[in-house]
Amino acid sequence: MASLLLRHAGRQCLRTQFRPVFCLKHAVPMGTSAQQEMDRYWAKNTRLSRPLSPHITIYGWSLPMMMSITHRGTGVGLSLGVSLFGLAALALPGDFASYLELIKSLSLGPALIYSAKFALAFPITYHTWNGIRHLVHVIMTIISVCFLADLGLGQMFEDPPGASVWNHCTGSNPPLLCQYCRHMIEHLR
Repeated sequence: MASLLLRHAGRQCLRTQFRPVFCLKHAVPMGTSAQQEMDRYWAKNTRLSRPLSPHITIYGWSLPMMMSITHRGTGVGLSLGVSLFGLAALALPGDFASYLELIKSLSLGPALIYSAKFALAFPITYHTWNGIRHLVHVIMTIISVCFLADLGLGQMFEDPPGASVWNHCTGSNPPLLCQYCRHMIEHLR
């Protein structure tokens, strides 16, 4: 198929040697430019009195939202901290013990030392425990859905998104998982 397309394109290019036109024509005619599309979009939104965009301030802060943002922030902070620590260990002269002695010689107050220890320990602790909490939540959801389906109680609840019927998660060889459980397992990967 590709060779036929290239042969056709080559013939078109050979034919154009005798005529002053472009070698290959556009297969699809060019539409409007991006600027025209943006102008039309903003004109419609202005005409309909729509706001520019929803801002973060319109949302009410909830505990799951704050936990998710903190989890992501601690993850980014930890990865940056580990990366910078590794680069510093490679680039700076001396060993770790010499830098530890330098910090001890500064005679910093206990409040500053405990604050620094907390600033190092909190992201690690929070990110670890929140990750474990998330894994337990997902695993318990899978277990409860599979258990309810095994008992035949799945019909009492609303079908999960995309599932037409509740399938039993066990009872065949190899065990089949219902669509919701397969989705949750894929989410863990």
